[in-house]
Amino acid sequence: MHNVSTVELTRDCEAVQIPVGNTVTLPAGTSVDITQTLGGTYTVHAMGGLFRIASKDVDALGLETVADSAPKSKVEGPVSEQAVWEVLKTCYDPEIPVNIVDLGLVYDLAIEPTPAGHSRVSVKMTLTAPGCGMGGVIARDAQEKLLMLDGVESAEVDIVWDPPWHQSMISAEGRRILGLE
Repeated sequence: MHNVSTVELTRDCEAVQIPVGNTVTLPAGTSVDITQTLGGTYTVHAMGGLFRIASKDVDALGLETVADSAPKSKVEGPVSEQAVWEVLKTCYDPEIPVNIVDLGLVYDLAIEPTPAGHSRVSVKMTLTAPGCGMGGVIARDAQEKLLMLDGVESAEVDIVWDPPWHQSMISAEGRRILGLE
């Protein structure tokens, strides 16, 4: 979503302050501008700052809960690499309207079989800036969505800094969305 809409919070709402990553409570009655609704989370501008609201709290925005944004695979046994990439494409930096894959933040993906016949997924990703406090939030979002895939027994998402991220890592689709081409 790229259109801004203003709503009043219907109840106290947990939010993550952007870019520092602190968890805060926005009080009921706070006027918020919804600036981005991608990947099942909501970025809002309120009280002079940006905040990320999780899908579990969408009712506080006066909106109805939408179906989970992570695609569900229908696999018995190990998960496919394609399914993992599709799920990672549902994860967004709350300040940038491009998913973490097209933004060039995912550096490595490994899928290993487990003794139970399922999969262990390991992802190495970076951030657009080393000082970004949202890294843990974005990595946790990716991990939670990976764990929802059928066939995934465990998932680990690590943040790495080598090589440093730069704009040339953005995919053609990401560049188009950002108006860089």
